[in-house]
Amino acid sequence: MDSNEILAAIWRQAGLPEEALPFARLTGADPVLPSSFAVGAAAQSTIAAAALAACELAHARGVPRQDVSVDMLHAALECTGWFSLDGHVADIWDKFSGLYPCADGWVRVHANFAHHRDGALRLMKLDPATATRADAEAAMATWKARDFEDAAAAQGLVVTALRSFDEWDATPQAQALATQPLFTIERIGDAAPLPLPALNEDQRPLSGVRVLDLTRILAGPVGGKALAVYGADVMLINSPKLPNIEAIADTSRGKLSAHADLRTDEGRATLHELIADAHVFVQGYRPGGMAALGFGPREVSALRPGIVCVSLTAYGTQGPWAQRRGFDSLVQTATGFNDAEGKAAGDGKPRALPMQILDEATGYLMAFGAAAALWRQQREGGSWHVQVSLAQTGRWLRSLGRVADGLDIAKPSSTPYVETSKSGFGELAALRHSAQLSRTPAAYARPSVPPGTDAPVWPV
Repeated sequence: MDSNEILAAIWRQAGLPEEALPFARLTGADPVLPSSFAVGAAAQSTIAAAALAACELAHARGVPRQDVSVDMLHAALECTGWFSLDGHVADIWDKFSGLYPCADGWVRVHANFAHHRDGALRLMKLDPATATRADAEAAMATWKARDFEDAAAAQGLVVTALRSFDEWDATPQAQALATQPLFTIERIGDAAPLPLPALNEDQRPLSGVRVLDLTRILAGPVGGKALAVYGADVMLINSPKLPNIEAIADTSRGKLSAHADLRTDEGRATLHELIADAHVFVQGYRPGGMAALGFGPREVSALRPGIVCVSLTAYGTQGPWAQRRGFDSLVQTATGFNDAEGKAAGDGKPRALPMQILDEATGYLMAFGAAAALWRQQREGGSWHVQVSLAQTGRWLRSLGRVADGLDIAKPSSTPYVETSKSGFGELAALRHSAQLSRTPAAYARPSVPPGTDAPVWPV
């Protein structure tokens, strides 16, 4: 299956017009990055889907369709998420993050947030103030992998045991996901079509669309960034009390960035006011987390009939792991990718994919789903709910097949695709967007700024 076929399958699942597909221009073929999986096709097809859906919504608003060109190498490199600030490339991993040999296998620990790191170290019977990586490795050698996974999950930590594809497929969670689609777009209420501003041919396709972005790590922020590059007014809402990762400098390109503490009356009132004029509400907290604060899809659509809600989870909304926290690296480990890539390499060690493609592809599917649901909302009315998960994206990536000799190539340079801009974090060098629109080029109209820089008010 080539990228055009993959794109067409995504497009048709959403019920979008067949006539738009010939406007996609996809070039290149796997392998483009060293992997035995079709990571290039996954990057290219999801980015193309997001861009083409944005353009199709613009067509529904009265402007002609335009070509969307995506080169596979550019798309794959964009999905590495590479960036630098003032010439410095940050180490994205804490020293305690990564794979640990155990008594009967391997475990991956995600320690990029201090509370997750300290919780994992205490579970190992170590003092976070004095522990070293060597101490952690010695402690983990005494644990059985799935015992540690279960103990960590019981404490809300982010840890997974390494599994093969066969081992993952035998789990109740994999079986719960086996009959689910890559994404869902569901009508959840009645409403008239939301009014969108008139669109001119020289405006980017999502101009006038207002998006609330309540996501924090990678997949969700990537989705919001994609909506911004196609012209939407995207407002990132962060709690002033929660930590962020350094990648926020990259993923905040094009966005407004405001604070609202949803555990306070003032913060909830602020979000209510923003929802009243929003078209899309994107959130990436664990299932039920936003609903507990009064901002689940049903509650949000009651506040703003006609809105499109987009929800991201790690392992889906069904099965025993539905409430479990997770990030791309953990889902890769749990669902078999690290084991399979290591076996393909032949060195006897688990190996990660060359980028966090589950996060990246899922993020672009979020942007695609938002635009596709808005297209349906404009035609049919109603309030809509789009759902995606990292685990379902992983299942889809597996279905794209393996790439013979994919691990034999060297990683290419990102330099030809890097752009530099001033940001609120410093001079930002990052990958420019890989979807080229023939009439209204994709662009970040706002610089990346730190959380809380902007007032929580929509621009006039």
